[in-house]
Amino acid sequence: MTRANGRPKIEVQDVSHWFMQQQTGDEVHALDAVDLTLRQGEFVTVVGPSGCGKTTLLNSIAGFIKPTQGTLLCDGKAIKGPGRDRGVVFQDLAILPWRTVRRNIAHGLEIAKTPKAERDERVAYLITLVGLEGFENHHPHQLSGGMKQRVAVARTWAADPDVILMDEPFAAVDAMTRLTLQEELNRLCLQTGKTVMFITHSVDEAVFLGDRVIAMTARPGRIKEDVKVPVPRAERDWSRYNTDPDLKTVTEHVLSLVRSEHGEQERAQHAEAVQ
Repeated sequence: MTRANGRPKIEVQDVSHWFMQQQTGDEVHALDAVDLTLRQGEFVTVVGPSGCGKTTLLNSIAGFIKPTQGTLLCDGKAIKGPGRDRGVVFQDLAILPWRTVRRNIAHGLEIAKTPKAERDERVAYLITLVGLEGFENHHPHQLSGGMKQRVAVARTWAADPDVILMDEPFAAVDAMTRLTLQEELNRLCLQTGKTVMFITHSVDEAVFLGDRVIAMTARPGRIKEDVKVPVPRAERDWSRYNTDPDLKTVTEHVLSLVRSEHGEQERAQHAEAVQ
């Protein structure tokens, strides 16, 4: 099992971002002076009200957008665009309907021209890790929503990026499947030692999965508080989460942070409406 070793993996330094809203032409201040470090092997979750810049922050780290100001580093090197050192799992499934489970997971490896023996070994390993044994030759239309999401996760892991960026990947599945996927993701991350940033609207999910929970303010998004979760991830499952007083205390604290920002957001929207 790999633990966070203290070495900075991703560094976000004084990052701010503005963009033009296409419908109105108004300039939107999405992020403001964000400083954040993800360390090797760490799982960091991010919560906050809708529109607070969570996805903008993730897309900046992924290299999909260039922030207006500030510095982004991966292993001390400037992030100038997408790279194989960073993999992304979106809420919308990025799996190909004409490919089987096995071939979906292998897709990136095929593009990278990974030798077939190595490719087959890695795909088989991931199929076992994410619990898709017996479904290797099924197509996406033959799978449940949870299974499709397992394929998407395994496909990202197959390319073996150092950093995994996840944007609400379990939002579209039912509640019970979501709990199972969260436990499986925790196990997968512990076994592979990846550095993970995970965006969610669920405070329970954020606390259950994260070594730390980053609570963001309403737009423009700033880091309101960086909350450490006291129970090691290796000791967590949903039975423990539902009974552990330390986890409940952290959850209540993070919930209060998020609710206060929702209140601020509603007051700001009301003030704009009456002007």
